[in-house]
Amino acid sequence: MFNFSANNMVVINCKELDRYNIFTMKDLDTNRVYLLYDFRKKHVFKRDKIYCVSGKVNSADKLYVSVKKLTSRIKL
Repeated sequence: MFNFSANNMVVINCKELDRYNIFTMKDLDTNRVYLLYDFRKKHVFKRDKIYCVSGKVNSADKLYVSVKKLTSRIKL
């Protein structure tokens, strides 16, 4: 596992499945797109906010981010 953090993330899409939610988020600094898997279904993201996400990545071939800290930043 290794650490992951991104400071300027916005929500592009949210997909709710039976066992988990998948959030498609874009890093505004690098223009990279990430899939955040919420297995506990407890995180709520709003489209009009910028988020700082940090956590652990626990897979070698996919970025399964275990979110440790999630803070809302400025409104767009």
